[in-house]
Amino acid sequence: MRTYLDWNATTPLRDEVKVAMREAMEISGNPSSVHTEGRAAKMALERAREQVSLALGAEGADVVFTSGTTEAATMVLAEKGIHCAPVEHSAIKVWCEQDLAVNGDGIVTVIDPGRSTLQLANNETGVIQALPDGLASSDLTQAFGKVPFAFNWLGLTAGFVSAHKLGGPKGIGALVLKKGTDIEALIRGGGQEQGRRGGTENLIGILGFAAAATAAQRDLDSGIWDRVTAMRDALEARLLAAAPGAVIAGKGAKRLPNTTCILTSGWKGETQVMQMDLAGFAISAGSACSSGKVRASGALQAMGFDDMAAQSAIRISISPALDMDQINRFADAWESAYSRWRDRNG
Repeated sequence: MRTYLDWNATTPLRDEVKVAMREAMEISGNPSSVHTEGRAAKMALERAREQVSLALGAEGADVVFTSGTTEAATMVLAEKGIHCAPVEHSAIKVWCEQDLAVNGDGIVTVIDPGRSTLQLANNETGVIQALPDGLASSDLTQAFGKVPFAFNWLGLTAGFVSAHKLGGPKGIGALVLKKGTDIEALIRGGGQEQGRRGGTENLIGILGFAAAATAAQRDLDSGIWDRVTAMRDALEARLLAAAPGAVIAGKGAKRLPNTTCILTSGWKGETQVMQMDLAGFAISAGSACSSGKVRASGALQAMGFDDMAAQSAIRISISPALDMDQINRFADAWESAYSRWRDRNG
């Protein structure tokens, strides 16, 4: 039986999301049409927008549905000369000047908030940033549904999120804008999404996103992630006891409750991923968007780790659906593989 420990890469569809998407398939109208069927589609679309806005704490802000965080970030950051740190996701870094300083715990120093973007939580290490007031934008993707925040309290102009990180479908996300923010459309057409993104809306994906956002907020309010934190801490204690020379990246900072990035210098992360896969466990060697690329993580290098250490990193990201028995079985498998590697390498 396999155990999925790569929650930060993507998440399984929630049952309520499947229900919402099936119901959306029965809505035949185009939200831009004025007849009865079109108005029904429009009502469903706007109800979903309200649900996502409420879950994000973005009441009164503009929620623009996109294909995901990558598109949302491109709409805001492309060719703008915005500053960021090397710890950002590649979808952000591709558009930015990567000149913000990062300390050994992964905490970023922002000099000019109005000309900078800073993630709320890191996808590889789970490190959570204290966003400065007046920040131009933030990638909220990994934090959404895992830690409490409200867009309206963060002092942001723009935020980016994706549905598939919280039990929603892939290929749908949102750009959240402070009310009245002017932005040029990346996709021009019929004026949908308040003129900010042309093209008929993906109603099935949007309604699935709304259901996922509502369910994720319910889980967050229930305190379910406190149990996940306890499981993560127990796992880290076991791994560090078995491998005293290993390091948990960002351990000195506030982190997402589910994320462990452990470095065992000399033992390649890709090798560990394959060994754990054969043992029945899905983990990653870093960002899913960078998997398979044989190079050290730029985020870990920015935190001061050398190439050998950075290339040894694995990321274990757990979910509320797991229990300690599954966590302990993973720890058993990892410890066994580590012992074999240690014995071979002295």
